[in-house]
Amino acid sequence: MRKLIYGIGVSLDGYINDRDGKIDWTDPDDELHQFHNDRYRELEMSLHGRRLYELMADYWPHVAEDAPPIQREFGELWTNKPKVVFSRTLTEVHWNSTLVSENAVEEVRRLKAGGDGVIEVGGANLAASLIPHGLIDEYQLFISPVILGGGTPVFPAVTDRIGLRLAETRHFDTAVMLRYLAA
Repeated sequence: MRKLIYGIGVSLDGYINDRDGKIDWTDPDDELHQFHNDRYRELEMSLHGRRLYELMADYWPHVAEDAPPIQREFGELWTNKPKVVFSRTLTEVHWNSTLVSENAVEEVRRLKAGGDGVIEVGGANLAASLIPHGLIDEYQLFISPVILGGGTPVFPAVTDRIGLRLAETRHFDTAVMLRYLAA
């Protein structure tokens, strides 16, 4: 069975964006950017909600030729990596993406059962629909040293406690990674 990772940048107070939807405070330094490139390279596919897909599609396929090599590398990785985009409003997707309009939970169950690689869910809203169903196997939180006071929370409200086990911590100059495994 494929392992599903929820990897996301988060403020110290638990938000993935600020009240205006901005994520400019998550800009990684070169060390963290390389770490993201390396981990993304190892994924079999990535899962995106509409908002994250549109954000990524607006930038990464169009990285300027004079951008730093590390950014050009990620642009190429993202553009070529197989992606599944979950949206009820989009009518088409590009850059090696497949559009799914119905029942994200059932589609993710099917995807997890269809192999033994690693897939990643990106975006808090899509992850929020999967967390209560126990579909996330690993959480990778990249905590930035900023308090936002509001925005989109990294986790949904849940009715049942979800036990996790700390598997790794790692310091970067611009963030701390906490990696948790589902208990």
